[in-house]
Amino acid sequence: MLILNHLLLVLSLVPPALSYPFFPPTCYTKVLHMAQELTQMAADLKRDPETSYCMAHMPELYLDVHNACVMQKMSTYMNLVEGLRQRRCAYTREVRKLWTSLRQLFIIMSERCHGDLVFTISDCALLER
Repeated sequence: MLILNHLLLVLSLVPPALSYPFFPPTCYTKVLHMAQELTQMAADLKRDPETSYCMAHMPELYLDVHNACVMQKMSTYMNLVEGLRQRRCAYTREVRKLWTSLRQLFIIMSERCHGDLVFTISDCALLER
């Protein structure tokens, strides 16, 4: 009976232990995930009926964290978003969230993860897809 209780205890603890991530997310994985989310968020804002009329003139946002030009691209895009003058669009929650998240990613890449990131290419034209 004691062996059966131990076996049940082990079997009940194994699935949660296997599903727990053993490696904490690194700075690189955080930056990579945020860049993918922001690229998708900007594309969604261009398609959203509420914001499409004022985001139509904005360039496509494609963030490749391996490209050395990504910092300049984010800075330019943040300035464009900040410069939107149509109040209805510029002050929607989604547009402000895009700007805030871009700024957060910029700070993370420039200050917190600076030594962890390696730019493998330096081709600004690749970010203009």
